[in-house]
Amino acid sequence: MNAKTRWTNTWLVLLVAGVWLAFTLSMTAQVKSSTSETSHEAAVETSVARGEVVYVSGNDLVVKMEDGTLKHINNVPESARATVDGKEIGIHDVKVGMKLEKTITTTTTPKTITTVQTVTGKVWHVNPPTSVILSLEDGTNQKFNIPKDQKFDVDGQKVDAWGLKKGMKISATKIVEEPVTQVEQQAKVSGQMPPPPPAPPAEAPILVAVAAPAPAAPAAPAAPAELPKTGSPLVLIGLLGTLSTAASFGLRVIRKG
Repeated sequence: MNAKTRWTNTWLVLLVAGVWLAFTLSMTAQVKSSTSETSHEAAVETSVARGEVVYVSGNDLVVKMEDGTLKHINNVPESARATVDGKEIGIHDVKVGMKLEKTITTTTTPKTITTVQTVTGKVWHVNPPTSVILSLEDGTNQKFNIPKDQKFDVDGQKVDAWGLKKGMKISATKIVEEPVTQVEQQAKVSGQMPPPPPAPPAEAPILVAVAAPAPAAPAAPAAPAELPKTGSPLVLIGLLGTLSTAASFGLRVIRKG
């Protein structure tokens, strides 16, 4: 294959590609499409879960729910926030004994997505009831599949695929309605700090340690009792007189012997 042939084939490929691209863009341009969205009445559901923190370590949390079950929440994100006693806290501020309440609000909104496609052209060929080839405003021909029960506007009158004839200028509109449901959830966590430990009652007795008393020293001997002040010296004089008489009697006995 010489260079001239290669150049000819290259230009032929580019020309075919250009025509195909132009045809594709023309097809897209001839069909006008618009989409609209209609929202219907939303349904709101609220659920509340309550529990008490029984374990917390790092980003792991264990909560005892109202029904007694334990709920393990691992890898709590750093961005998670709760409002406790009016103050916003993170996972590292959670304490054992804290009361938590999680309120989940679910909003379900039904919607209808409506897509309207419109095309205008002259009938070049029709194969009822499945397809039709139209000559569009830019002179190109395009094949369209005909949906079931599709109606065409011909000079203000509505006809089906069987009423189409070659050369008729028609306008067709395709409307597709797709129901969708949009669900949104919002979660809010609030709680209360654990209460402080109770103070002891004021009436409670308080034990006080008292040192034992030292042993007492032995008592000194008592002094002799004094004679009563009522004793008279006459008794003593009488006693001396008796002793003197006895002594004189004793001397007389000695001399006689």
